[in-house]
Amino acid sequence: MNSMKIRRTAIAVAAAAVLPFSLAACSDSGGDTKAAPAAGDEAKTGASAPMGEAVTGDEPFGPACAGVPKDGAGSFEGMAKDPVATAASNNPALSTLVAAVKQAGLVDTLNNAEDITVFAPTNDAFAKIPKADLDKVLADKATLTKILTYHVVGQKLTPKQLEGGTFETLQKGELTTAGMGKKYQVNGVSNVVCGDVRTANANVYIVDTVLMPK
Repeated sequence: MNSMKIRRTAIAVAAAAVLPFSLAACSDSGGDTKAAPAAGDEAKTGASAPMGEAVTGDEPFGPACAGVPKDGAGSFEGMAKDPVATAASNNPALSTLVAAVKQAGLVDTLNNAEDITVFAPTNDAFAKIPKADLDKVLADKATLTKILTYHVVGQKLTPKQLEGGTFETLQKGELTTAGMGKKYQVNGVSNVVCGDVRTANANVYIVDTVLMPK
């Protein structure tokens, strides 16, 4: 009996002696390293983003986004791979804008620009302009260029920046934006119907009314 008690006491003493070393080892091994992020946490931490680029997780928003193709070059994923004029040419809702850009000779200008925002009028936006007036504008390269470059801002604008701001355009005029959440207006007359669309060199906000410079 006494032998069993002595043996149990010895085991307890040995365990008590080993335990502090085990805890110290765990503490040492975790002191210099951080736990790996759980699956899906990369978007929150930015671990998977290229150096210098923040991961925002923002998605395009607005009623017209539903009409964007789900796959292919005209999809959101496809447009993100191409410069803005090329990306727009793959979106059927922007065919009038694309034709106007080609007519003005601005394809290369837009495709080669860096970090810009384009407020892109839909076909329906151009349809609001009386046909005779639209034909006249399309035939006047100088006027057409002035109107189209008024839709371009020389920086990538986030939805947050659109909540209330005034921005200089490539035409050298100014446009104003207002709104919040997923509803924004430009110059108080043109609604963003599909916003925060990414292309290789631009952020695009598709709008329902053509903007006219003063």
